[in-house]
Amino acid sequence: MATPSALNTLIDLANKATDEAAKLLGAALRTGEEANQKLDLLMQYRNDYAARCQADLTAGISTTHFNNFQVFMQKLDHAIAGQQKVVGEAMQRVARARAAWQACEQKKMSFVTLAGRASKEDARRELWRDQKQNDEHAARRVLHKRNPS
Repeated sequence: MATPSALNTLIDLANKATDEAAKLLGAALRTGEEANQKLDLLMQYRNDYAARCQADLTAGISTTHFNNFQVFMQKLDHAIAGQQKVVGEAMQRVARARAAWQACEQKKMSFVTLAGRASKEDARRELWRDQKQNDEHAARRVLHKRNPS
């Protein structure tokens, strides 16, 4: 089994790696949230623009205005599709960052478990040494009482 100082070093390194992975996960989550917010804004704008155009259509609009509306809606739809792609990529980055953080956390916990086992083993050995010393001391006392020379 590894020495306690080596395990402590590994635990410290694993803690640093876990903290770094957590920071990267946080950044990925923020980026994903921002991408979702932009998508929501685009969708909201598209819905508002479509509703406004629908109201204009019922009031009567020129063909030029209607053509401009169609072109602009196509551009909005294209922008929305692009933003949906950005959101999808951001969610993939979040998933990768979460998996990396979980792997670091699992590695750290493995080292902590090993350190706990090593500590228990050291305590068991120390108890065994103490018991052995006590047995030897008691045996010497008994021997000394029998042969007081």
